[in-house]
Amino acid sequence: MNTQHFRQRLLDKERKLLEEMARLEHEARDSGEAEVRDATDDATSSQSTSEVLQEDALLSRTLTQVRDALKRIEDGTYGRCIACVRSIEEARLEAVTWAAYCLEDQEKQDKRAHAPQGGSTL
Repeated sequence: MNTQHFRQRLLDKERKLLEEMARLEHEARDSGEAEVRDATDDATSSQSTSEVLQEDALLSRTLTQVRDALKRIEDGTYGRCIACVRSIEEARLEAVTWAAYCLEDQEKQDKRAHAPQGGSTL
């Protein structure tokens, strides 16, 4: 496997994520600087800020995953599932360069993440 190819793609993704996070931070700052404000302006600003924070959190999680993948390249474990150590399909890595799990284990992770927690709410 050509890890240099994937390393470059990960570095490009890291740069784009950092640029987008900086843009969102600037956008969030600017949304609170209206000249004349009323209750509607405040509500709109709060909603916009909330959306920006949610998007920033998603970008931050992806950035962490990208940096983890770069570390796996450095330590020689890139392209191996962190759960079962089987090879991750190259097509999967082309689609999601920072993938840490093979498709089977990713599906297990997704099911766990969406499984109901706790007991009844009645």
